[in-house]
Amino acid sequence: MIFINQVFSQSRTLTGTVTSDSGDVLGGASIFVKGTNIGASTDINGNFSINLTGQTNPILVVTYQGYATKEVEVKPSDTNISVFLINNNPEAITEVVVTGFGMTQKKESLTSAISTIGADDISRSVASTTSGALVGKIPGINSRQTDGRPGASTALQIRNMGNPLYVIDGVQKDAGQFNNLDFNDIETIAVLKDASAAIYGVRAANGVIVVTTKKGKRNSGNTINIVGNYGFQNLSTFAKPANAVTYIENYIQSETVQGKSLTYSREDLEKWRQGTEKGYVPFDWYDYIWETSPQQYISANTSGGSENINYYFSVGHLNQDAIIVNYGGFKRTNIQMNVESQITQKLKVGASMNGRYENRTNPGVPGADDYWLPVFGTYRNLPTKRPFANDNPLYPTRTSTDPGTNFAWLNYDLSGKYTDTWRVAQLNANAEYDLFEGLKAKALVGYYYAAQKLDNHEFTYKLYGYDEPTDTYPVIFENNNPWRERRMGYVEELTSNIQLNYTKAIDGHNINVLGGFETIQRNTPTTWVHSIPTSNSLKLIDYQTMDTYNDEGNNTQGRIGYTARLNYDFEGKYLVELSGRYDGSWKFPPGHRWGFFPAGSVGWRASAENFWQNSGLSVVNDFKIRASYGLLGDDEVSGYSAFGYMPGFNYKTGGSVIDGKYVLGSQPRGLPVTTLSWIKAKMLDIGIDFALLDSKLSGTVDYFRRIRTGLPASRYDILLPSEVGFSLPSENLNSDVITGMDAMIKWADRLGDLNYSIGANATYSRFFDWNQYKPRFSNSWNVYRNSINERYGYINWGLESDGQFQSWEEIANWQIDNDRQGNKTLRPGDIKYVDQNGDGVINGLDERPIGYRQDSTPIFNYGMNFGFSWRNFDLAFDLSGSALNTYFMEWEQRNPFHDGGNNAQHYMEDTWRLSDIYDANSELIPGKYPMLLIGNSNHSNYWNSDFWKTTVRYIKLRNLEFGYSLPEGLTNKINMKRIRVYFSGQNLLTFSNLKGLDPEINATNGLVYPTTRIMNFGINLTL
Repeated sequence: MIFINQVFSQSRTLTGTVTSDSGDVLGGASIFVKGTNIGASTDINGNFSINLTGQTNPILVVTYQGYATKEVEVKPSDTNISVFLINNNPEAITEVVVTGFGMTQKKESLTSAISTIGADDISRSVASTTSGALVGKIPGINSRQTDGRPGASTALQIRNMGNPLYVIDGVQKDAGQFNNLDFNDIETIAVLKDASAAIYGVRAANGVIVVTTKKGKRNSGNTINIVGNYGFQNLSTFAKPANAVTYIENYIQSETVQGKSLTYSREDLEKWRQGTEKGYVPFDWYDYIWETSPQQYISANTSGGSENINYYFSVGHLNQDAIIVNYGGFKRTNIQMNVESQITQKLKVGASMNGRYENRTNPGVPGADDYWLPVFGTYRNLPTKRPFANDNPLYPTRTSTDPGTNFAWLNYDLSGKYTDTWRVAQLNANAEYDLFEGLKAKALVGYYYAAQKLDNHEFTYKLYGYDEPTDTYPVIFENNNPWRERRMGYVEELTSNIQLNYTKAIDGHNINVLGGFETIQRNTPTTWVHSIPTSNSLKLIDYQTMDTYNDEGNNTQGRIGYTARLNYDFEGKYLVELSGRYDGSWKFPPGHRWGFFPAGSVGWRASAENFWQNSGLSVVNDFKIRASYGLLGDDEVSGYSAFGYMPGFNYKTGGSVIDGKYVLGSQPRGLPVTTLSWIKAKMLDIGIDFALLDSKLSGTVDYFRRIRTGLPASRYDILLPSEVGFSLPSENLNSDVITGMDAMIKWADRLGDLNYSIGANATYSRFFDWNQYKPRFSNSWNVYRNSINERYGYINWGLESDGQFQSWEEIANWQIDNDRQGNKTLRPGDIKYVDQNGDGVINGLDERPIGYRQDSTPIFNYGMNFGFSWRNFDLAFDLSGSALNTYFMEWEQRNPFHDGGNNAQHYMEDTWRLSDIYDANSELIPGKYPMLLIGNSNHSNYWNSDFWKTTVRYIKLRNLEFGYSLPEGLTNKINMKRIRVYFSGQNLLTFSNLKGLDPEINATNGLVYPTTRIMNFGINLTL
């Protein structure tokens, strides 16, 4: 922003300050008078002074690298003019990248595959979690949100390698802490995708996501920012269940074809079509259960600094209601505080706190997942059933074979209440001391405390019928088994990180050496209590009603690691990095706890060579080739738990009555696991970074390959008698491979008053099962069908469909036994299958690879990012999508009238059908799907085939934000630096080849809380 004080005299001098649109001062910005050589630049505080003597109505041109150039008209009557420079290429100005273990490095000298994203791009989202804000914005990230309930996170994997490690302000954390940061408090996120993650040793095999929160800047004025938005959310994509008429018509047709007694006569059908007579009024369970609900967010932060202190303080609150009617939601309040102070010329200290209050509330309903029954009830409750007996809202009735599906009683009054509350604080203290020139000592101590209180009370309840002659409501179902539980516990973690860092530059040779160590100790003491209350109104737990008390103990964890890193470059051209970590984990036997994880990388910045700069290649102003290789570890070994190497017994396993007393039982733990340690990952990355046309066009391309060895498996060729009651322990025997490419390209430029940027990123990452322990097969078919040795992993096998039978004549003449019953069960519209082996019968020998993995992030993810600003208007939006993953339609989405319930409307209305549903011999009308027949779920139509498996492709308008900033002259009059109003949205549009379903879900029945469409209106205030 430029504040211009105009002094009318013989000489005229203007002074001002230049800041970014986010309120940061911009030191080194250029200011000159258009059409002249008169100019000035800002100092470290963003201040400037320029002589305008003799200039009439001058126009100031203000420029700063990475920001849109802006022209400011200076009129004689102007006294104060505010101008904000818009950041049009955040990545181009990111000179420093956090590379892990509290270390930073200039981007131009990086030799590793590290992707970064800045605050402006992170905050362009209305997601409730940090992971949701990153989707489609970073190369090397595979993502998928399979559940959209309030507070739900998005699954993130770096190059499909597995769950990454998160590091927040130098402290190793988990996905829960990462996702529940207020992402508006984040300054940068760096994604360590290759061997650069080796600095984190035994937890780094799946990559590392490094988060740095905002800290304010020295010598900058105090800035207050307020952000608020309010909007609405609804179902983005959910397959609606069939309405009453569609359901009844299909049901009548099925009974007609199967020769059954008709449930609905022609007169009944007509009454249901009219829908007005009592007993024939359809009910829409979709509208009854789902609604449009609000989401709101507000935050305030202040930042700035003096010569020796910089600070950032913020508080934010998110409230996301469920889109299930009266079903609670998710609330979170975040606090972030960062302060740094230069105590002396050599000593700098800092402190930070990240805290939050997090609450999830919903009715207490039967089952482990309280969101399941409303979603399930949307389909299980038929549109011919109504929620209340005789439509009397005092008497909920039974609407299906499962009494829990009637949403009429799934509320706080009738079913109970569930609350899960976390109170969390991460406290960090750090210090940095210059021992002598080039040598610094750093220390960081962190304390983390997260307290949980979970309360759940599930009431007893009754369901009623209606007896019309007596006008009474008899009880037809009663649940007298209440559930009352409480979990109280906390997570306590103490971390320390101490390091020495030496930097030296000699005649173009630049050396940086680091050494240090890190410790982590974690305790998770928890107790769980269950009782059987004598009344729904009794909220307290007492001894007399308590039947279970579990003390889960401290479960102490301990880690320690010694780290070293060497960086060398010569004149910024030839780059070398060597690093290593000697790491120990408490999980394994004493002789197997420690390991060394080395890594190295090299780079050549060809664009810094004289021959490059003095040739036609200079149009490419930055070009770097780099490669890295290293060994990383993973101590999350499946099938193994901490202290599995110890012999002994599991107490409180079963029990028996001995001498009239019940005695708790114990069970042998099995053979101690003494030959198993962490998984080892060897990671290779080769990449290029480039920028051309004065950095208007920039990008990166990387090839990567990771091979993991030491995956756990048991030897099958050593046998134990079954009488011993346990099997052989696992050993580090197998291996797998991940390989692929990721890339990013971006164009940023200016056309007149229009500043714009267009970017795209993509990640392709394919998993292979690799060397397995002594593969054994009985024949060539067994090898082909069942081997997982050095081939694509998670191959989705099934039959290949070959269209549908079109007539009875075609079925009669069909030579292949399509249903394994001589084709006696087939009808026109039924699915034909390819006889792959030519034996004349369709069976498991005809299965072939027909799809990709179903239960993880896709093989291919991509994103496109657009940003535009024109005068006071700004528009930004992100597209994200994926391909090469498979969705399998089953259960409610496939099986006819599944378990007495409903199917999707789009499914039921597009099946083969009779022209007269009461006449089995009437003409058939073709449809996309086979005719639905009651009890026919085991028919050949529903075998595992590509008819029901879809290789999903989609693209979503993931984020959109359109804003308008009030004119500077107006905001200055009310002493505001900036006022911006905006509209923002998430998941506004979805284009997919998966009809009726959210393409990101994994549940094969389609019954899951889908991702939500959000539309918000907001305001940004800067004071």
